Amino acid sequence: MDFRTSEPPARTPLRSTATTGLKIVIVGGFGVGKTTMVRSVSEIRPLSTEETMTRAGLGIDDARGVDDKATTTVAFDFGRITLNDQMVLYLFGAPGQERFWFLWDRLFSGTLGAVVLVDTRRLANSWYAIDRLEHHGMPFIVARNNFGEPLHPLEQVREALDLSDDVPLIDCDARERESSKAVLIALVNHLYAMSVAREGAR
Repeated sequence: MDFRTSEPPARTPLRSTATTGLKIVIVGGFGVGKTTMVRSVSEIRPLSTEETMTRAGLGIDDARGVDDKATTTVAFDFGRITLNDQMVLYLFGAPGQERFWFLWDRLFSGTLGAVVLVDTRRLANSWYAIDRLEHHGMPFIVARNNFGEPLHPLEQVREALDLSDDVPLIDCDARERESSKAVLIALVNHLYAMSVAREGAR
């Protein structure tokens, strides 16, 4: 895996003053970079349920466009970011293969919002994630993971995904810690803006 930053320390103890845990889920199609994003931004070495891909997945997992992918998440990835003395952000990366989608509803429980990570080479793989989030009424943003491919304008991506104008759509590089942090900040800002709008409507 090509990481642009050093690996986080193996163990960063949770502060004894931490009282509030906030949960965010990163979803998307198979091989879009969810595990990479959790690894790049977590302050601890993430819990990962990646396993080596075997012949058992042939004909089941759609690996088109990610032919060099050798491992896959079979449950979820988990990382942590300390926001301040009291608040901690917990990150969960959902598995991308269709056969593990049944886990998503459990991962969504107690979640503040979600990041939909997309690969423009395989945009159709993102439709299920967006559909499920809309079904649950969960706030989300969409982040296009830049794999170094020629990029279409973001508005074309918005149109292809049929995103409403109020859903933030941004670019990122999931390998870069600062880029991944910017995605999470964009989600938090979106959640805050929605909260202010709800208060103003009362």
